[in-house]
Amino acid sequence: MPRTSQRTSVFTESLIREMSRVAARHGAINLAQGFPDWDPPAALVQAAKDAMDVHRHQYAVTWGSAELRTALGAKLTRFMGVPVDVERELVVTCGATEAMMVAMMTVCDPGDRVGLFSPFYENYSADAILTGAQPVHVPLHPPHYHFDPAELRRAFASGLKAFVLCNPSNPCGRVFTREELLQIAALAEEFDVWILTDEVYEHIVFAPHRHTYFATLPGMAQRTLMCSSLSKTFSITGWRLGYVHAAPQVIAQARKVHDFLTVGAAAPLQHAVVTALNFPPSYYDELCAEYTASRDVLLSYLDRTGLNYTRPEGAYFVMVDISAFGYASDVEFAHWMTREIGVAPVPGSSFFAPGENRYIRLNFAKKPATLHAAGERLLKLRR
Repeated sequence: MPRTSQRTSVFTESLIREMSRVAARHGAINLAQGFPDWDPPAALVQAAKDAMDVHRHQYAVTWGSAELRTALGAKLTRFMGVPVDVERELVVTCGATEAMMVAMMTVCDPGDRVGLFSPFYENYSADAILTGAQPVHVPLHPPHYHFDPAELRRAFASGLKAFVLCNPSNPCGRVFTREELLQIAALAEEFDVWILTDEVYEHIVFAPHRHTYFATLPGMAQRTLMCSSLSKTFSITGWRLGYVHAAPQVIAQARKVHDFLTVGAAAPLQHAVVTALNFPPSYYDELCAEYTASRDVLLSYLDRTGLNYTRPEGAYFVMVDISAFGYASDVEFAHWMTREIGVAPVPGSSFFAPGENRYIRLNFAKKPATLHAAGERLLKLRR
């Protein structure tokens, strides 16, 4: 038979999803894939049930139903502090996964260079390759995951077309300061680079840290494509509802890419999620408080193991240093840990440029009972 495309040979299947399957095979607690083990708010679940009874079964407007874009625009305006034109500045996608693919394909051509901080969410590198672009990695240096301004400047000066910024960061939990973001903005302006942001964890930020929307920085609204989703904020990762927010002339092109990738997100779920977007401000405070408590439960067990880790500033992941165990392969360690300890992590090499094998990622988007059960098992890792 004819050979398959060359681009598919350059990257592997997702290690995150693979570790979920390994967890199921061994009956382990899955702290690998980042999804909560509780249901969404009851009002949102009821809204989804109701949507099935109000004739919402056919295509919505390709770039998002009017009611969803209106509610989403109002929410963004409230949190970003700038008005959002829901008719010209939004396209609703099938999750932030599609949103990032749409953003990259909208601004990049084959052969372009796309900058990524390393560690990075594994999809970004694959997105660049599928677009025909070349990933360029800029290290975030453990354990605090700060960037070196000189290294970042060299990357921008190398001819980037776009730079991907995940803030708060998956996998390392970094929340970039306003000063750091201004450095990135200045480089984007100087070298005429698009900034593709992934801000899905915008509401999971731990005190005293604060989230800054990159597009609100001076001069950045015209060169930022903000990708986000409703999955993490409302605990609906399986609903696959995301969006791109950008300047009108950019969204006009992004809508074309989205149309031919997926046509549109699920119509009844678009209708239902309007209920969540109308939740009061207290919802977001309670969400952050719950995740703060979950973080502290998992970290308390890691403290007892004696393992080194980086305290997350945002998102719901923690990077753990496993170098003390002496494994040459973090993938081998992750399989051993899942099988013998009964807790499934993600090998850190899934997120780093090649050559890094010292870390695993654990997620704490779990009920307290799940985290305590996982924590008791993790204590078997004590040195």
